[in-house]
Amino acid sequence: MSLPVVVVHGGAGGVTDELREHEAEYRAAIEHALDAGAQALSDGGGAVEAVCAAVIVMESFPLFNAGHGSALCADGSVELSASAMRGSDRAAGGVAMMTRTAHPVAAAVALLDEPEVLLAGASADAHAASIGLEQLDPEEFVTERQRRRLAERQSGGGETVGAVCLDAAGLLAAATSTGGLQGQRPGRVGDSPLIGAGTWADNRVAVSCTGQGEAFIRAGAARLVAALVERGELLESAADAALTAVAECGGSGGLIAVDANGNVTTPRSTNAMPSGVWRSGQKPVATVP
Repeated sequence: MSLPVVVVHGGAGGVTDELREHEAEYRAAIEHALDAGAQALSDGGGAVEAVCAAVIVMESFPLFNAGHGSALCADGSVELSASAMRGSDRAAGGVAMMTRTAHPVAAAVALLDEPEVLLAGASADAHAASIGLEQLDPEEFVTERQRRRLAERQSGGGETVGAVCLDAAGLLAAATSTGGLQGQRPGRVGDSPLIGAGTWADNRVAVSCTGQGEAFIRAGAARLVAALVERGELLESAADAALTAVAECGGSGGLIAVDANGNVTTPRSTNAMPSGVWRSGQKPVATVP
């Protein structure tokens, strides 16, 4: 038996005026996500159910770049992506370029027991709808905040969300969700829905990444953490090495990871990355920035 751990992040980026002004709201959102993950475990769920519950909360918080309030593509549209992985059997699911599914992470989790690993675009939404996941008009994901940011040509990613969990049975899981980069070309897919780049879980470690997606893809960042842990590296040094590899590919960002012993690391190469940790029997601890 293990002592359960849930870790979440709200995206790597800078210490912005918005982050300072809404620090209490960011902190509350992180704590709410941790509470949701803990409640899923209390209700009899495992690591997969915990990371899904935590990410759904963050997809619903409009100041994060996932679900409602996601960054806008150059044409003003929203394209949503997410992934999930179950460590016990390396079952994986990813969805990209979704425009109608309220909670992309739930669509990714629903693929864990399907033959396909990655679905994209209208087909991904159609599959989600066919299994009863809530569908919305694409405009319902758009907020005035993001319209203003696009009009002002504010750049950057950040605010991608993710969660990792070690449950009482010792099983690991990870999930990540994003709206992509502000002003990105429609059809662009970053690391968040890609297994091994933005998300990874096996029987040793679970990882969720955030940052400049193309660099995380080229570094194979999430899988790199796991490979180094498998080789005998300590979790913290493995995570740091992965971010070094991302930097060598011209990118910055952060990640969260938990290993099978309950060790946690939350490194970042940016100035901020809202994150939080919950451990069984303890209150959730949120860190902003």
